[in-house]
Amino acid sequence: MALRVKTHGIILGTERFDECVRFYRDVLGLPVWFEKDHLVCLRFGDGYLMIETGGVARDGRKPNQENPTMLRLNVENVDSAAAELEARGVSVEIKRFNWGTVGTFIDPDGNACELKNADDPFFS
Repeated sequence: MALRVKTHGIILGTERFDECVRFYRDVLGLPVWFEKDHLVCLRFGDGYLMIETGGVARDGRKPNQENPTMLRLNVENVDSAAAELEARGVSVEIKRFNWGTVGTFIDPDGNACELKNADDPFFS
């Protein structure tokens, strides 16, 4: 029996709350769904990314032991999306594999995020 999920989401606890809200809202362009005290909910595809206080920030990328999760954004073209982010001050590391191209970057708390080419046949 499948759950009758109406909306799915990700909750991200942050230490640098204001910086993370600006990053996901203004740099990545995720639209605000609603806001409350110390909580901002952004639309993330057909789900949501809720940014809350209560996380731990790191300078540089957090190791997988601290945060084994990576937020992935499937985009039409990784190279052009990476160029857009770099123009907005975000450093993106592009890697090419036989299964596709990814561009990895971090948010202000050190959480890993990734661009992925959306033409991957597994996601069609």
